[in-house]
Amino acid sequence: GTTVTDCTPGPNQNGVTSVQGDEYRVQTNEWNSSAQQCLTINTATGAWTVSTANFSGGTGGAPATYPSIYKGCHWGNCTTKNVGMPIQISQIGSAVTSWSTTQVSSGAYDVAYDIWTNSTPTTTGQPNGTEIMIWLNSRGGVQPFGSQTATGVTVAGHTWNVWQGQQTSWKIISYVLTPGATSISNLDLKAIFADAAARGSLNTSDYLLDVEAGFEIWQGGQGLGSNSFSVSVTSGASHHHHHH
Repeated sequence: GTTVTDCTPGPNQNGVTSVQGDEYRVQTNEWNSSAQQCLTINTATGAWTVSTANFSGGTGGAPATYPSIYKGCHWGNCTTKNVGMPIQISQIGSAVTSWSTTQVSSGAYDVAYDIWTNSTPTTTGQPNGTEIMIWLNSRGGVQPFGSQTATGVTVAGHTWNVWQGQQTSWKIISYVLTPGATSISNLDLKAIFADAAARGSLNTSDYLLDVEAGFEIWQGGQGLGSNSFSVSVTSGASHHHHHH
């Protein structure tokens, strides 16, 4: 069938499932807890849900898990169809994404993109470039890493609060949608990258490795779902028009 269930901890500890002909992959990505988490995944449509979870971590630190769907390369684990990545940020012609989610009314979690960049086109470990997060929503009082540096900023036709921080070896910039939402359509990531660069939080000579979307969960989590997700990244080189 087209439906699989992947649980962590479990035999498939990496917890990566190819969907939509390997244009995307869904990952359990439970990295800060040993509590059971199961994802139910439709490999044909790429829709997935957190079918088992009852996390109970404190909201002051890192989340328990980040179940997510992605295109590109996550820690060297790369999708293979219509990827468009890795690509140098400065060479991006267009980068557009849409995402529809199901959210629950309990627990502590965010609904967020996690976008990784690196100084070279590939890495099998922690990327050393900027981590760009885009929060569609959150509940339970969780906050982005770092400190809020701007409020009410309009980028890509939406209003955001911006948070910036420095991890041990990489920068993080987070764009928090205000007000929050359950979905976003045709979001212009290139405009977000340009804004992050203007704020000193992104080096445009770094490479975009992947675009991920999912739920950082601190508490609860069962019932969260990704109904549909798409991202398309193209090179600027294919869009040059020469007039003579």
